[in-house]
Amino acid sequence: MLIAKNIKKNYGNLQVLKGIDLEIKQGEVISIVGASGAGKTTLLQILGTLDKADSGEVLLNGIDYSSLKDKELAKFRNEKISFIFQFHNLMPEFTALENVCLPAWIGRKDNEETTKKAQELLNLLGLKDRAKHFPSELSGGEQQRIAVARALINSPAVVFADEPSGNLDSKNAEELHQMFFELRKQFNQTFVIITHNEHLANMADRKLVMQDGMIV
Repeated sequence: MLIAKNIKKNYGNLQVLKGIDLEIKQGEVISIVGASGAGKTTLLQILGTLDKADSGEVLLNGIDYSSLKDKELAKFRNEKISFIFQFHNLMPEFTALENVCLPAWIGRKDNEETTKKAQELLNLLGLKDRAKHFPSELSGGEQQRIAVARALINSPAVVFADEPSGNLDSKNAEELHQMFFELRKQFNQTFVIITHNEHLANMADRKLVMQDGMIV
């Protein structure tokens, strides 16, 4: 489903990625761990189209998106890829429901269908009564679940998560971790998760360890 071949990336004289080969199947939950500076976030950004490799290929469902032009890449990213970050990055002036809808609205999807699906996702994630609340009126755990719903609104092929529970207390972190596996079970959703949380890393179908720009 997602294939990376011989991915290399330099920043000036610093070689950050030294030839990464990786294959991820539909419905897998993959964790990526390693010390700071190992290249985890750089790899995630390249897999997620936010950065480009100096050499190598990245294919999602057979499409080599490293060759797409900016406009095509933006459309591809909106339709096929989603992100969850340590900080939820919700728009403070929008309600929970509106925040969830944003990626679909950007993709110019039908408003009625989008709103219906967003409400269904909020219901599924235990936020049925929070749809009209603004981010400032929600707890940290609720805000991160809004971010998860937003990541799912366009039914992406893969969700990339960079330290998704790093800003949560242990209870909310555990609930978020369990949620990823429930979503995989319900939607066959693929997750690629960078984490320093050993419990979450060990829950994954596969744990990949990065060291000095390589998967070891």
